[in-house]
Amino acid sequence: MNKRVLVIDRRPHIGGNAYDYYNEAGVLIHRYGPHIFHTNSQRIVDYLSRFTEWRPYEHRVLGQVDGHLVPIPINRTTLSVLYGQNFTEEGAARFLAERAEPVASIRTSEDVVVNQIGRELYEKFFRGYTRKQWGLDPSQLDKSVTSRVPTRTNDDDRYFGDTFQMMPLHGYTRMFERMLAHPNIKVMVNTDYREIKEDIDYDHLIYCGPIDEFFDFRFGKLPYRSLRFRHETLQQEQFQPVGVVNYPSEDVAYTRISEYKHLTGQKHPCTSITYEFPSAEGDPYYPIPRPENAELYKRYQALADQTPGVSFVGRLGTYKYYNMDQVVGQALTLYKRLQEAAASGAEPPRQALRA
Repeated sequence: MNKRVLVIDRRPHIGGNAYDYYNEAGVLIHRYGPHIFHTNSQRIVDYLSRFTEWRPYEHRVLGQVDGHLVPIPINRTTLSVLYGQNFTEEGAARFLAERAEPVASIRTSEDVVVNQIGRELYEKFFRGYTRKQWGLDPSQLDKSVTSRVPTRTNDDDRYFGDTFQMMPLHGYTRMFERMLAHPNIKVMVNTDYREIKEDIDYDHLIYCGPIDEFFDFRFGKLPYRSLRFRHETLQQEQFQPVGVVNYPSEDVAYTRISEYKHLTGQKHPCTSITYEFPSAEGDPYYPIPRPENAELYKRYQALADQTPGVSFVGRLGTYKYYNMDQVVGQALTLYKRLQEAAASGAEPPRQALRA
């Protein structure tokens, strides 16, 4: 379309939460916790491959439960280790079915898990982790939170089952830099859009920030869950056996520890890790999935639908938990709509874009 583009970010860097960088020790880390690329979409892979090469990576997560490190999501190995039996696939399925407690109407995250695997495993793996992560009991959260995590009866210990699982070979920031390396694109960091919006002229605004902030919190603030990160570099090559270890127990303040060399494949005599502490205060990371929050968002969405020249996208713009590939897909869809509108002379889309 040969448009001129201005990219504005209030942070001192590009890339949003997927920003990565080499720390003082020279280890490539993710400033805002681990970001793992996975998708079933060839279209999204083809687009991103214009800006990066890839390294294969299948994400694996272990959980510290009952003194053992066991695979998450729960699989046959998890059950065999915890219960001291060598389960077959059929035996694992039968074991879970015997412990499942059918729930007539599944509305909450607790309902989802108890209905599938029973209360004992729910308590071991889900309740404490969810209470730490969200600051709410699973019985207070929408069913979508725990529906994202499968339960397996085979030995598949991959966290994701997508067709494409890989990481940008030289990191996310390098990929973003290549995306922005165009004479028509200008980047301004350390800049708050709200402070300069009266000084810039544009045909169309693509807004990725909090939708409630855009409308000056007219109906009140949308609730978010934030994170606090503690980054450490250790004088050893490896700290833990996989990229992420979860700590479901409420006796431990953090939810997980990430070690980035597993993700990046980097060879280095040191290793860097990150502890994650969920928080009620700080940057907005996770929209909190509760019915009352969804209703509040709908009021802002109605305002967005009436706002010409603006498209709201991403987690913050549409108040929805998206994976990275979903956000890329959403952006490509928006571009196609803008392109079609420009070709036809019609008014560009102006709503909070649905994925």
